[in-house]
Amino acid sequence: MALGAAPASLTGTVVEVADGDTITLLDSAHRRHVVRLAGVDAPERGQPGGYRSKDSLAALVREQPARVDWQARDSAGRIVGALWVAPPGSRCRGEPRCPMTLDAGLAQIAAGRAWRSTNAPGAAPPEHAAGYELAEREARARKAGLWRNADAVPPWVWRARRGGS
Repeated sequence: MALGAAPASLTGTVVEVADGDTITLLDSAHRRHVVRLAGVDAPERGQPGGYRSKDSLAALVREQPARVDWQARDSAGRIVGALWVAPPGSRCRGEPRCPMTLDAGLAQIAAGRAWRSTNAPGAAPPEHAAGYELAEREARARKAGLWRNADAVPPWVWRARRGGS
């Protein structure tokens, strides 16, 4: 799907969490879709905070029914979109009928487990950008998660230092 195209929606179950901003969704036809959370850039595996970020996302979404609202793919072919699940503590959590009202990307940023991303196609959709920015400012102010370390290195800088993309 090209950037700027009408949004698409994909539903299924989160079957894998690769890191703090990438999951695999299994749809009803048993097809696997790798999804990168829009508006989120989490520490990489091996980077300080990377494993905590992955664990945080896994606690929110692993083995949960989910919906991805998306309209782009990144250079690696991953779907880039907002991932929605039922919030932890919902009485119907884990059931497909449960309302999916938790934006997992926003939750990662608010918990201080990821930076917000402003780089296309990984940027948050315009209707979410202000909320993501506010969540990051608040997490920084609370020194939540990665913000406990004043020298936290953004993942895009960490990747560039290692020659990655």
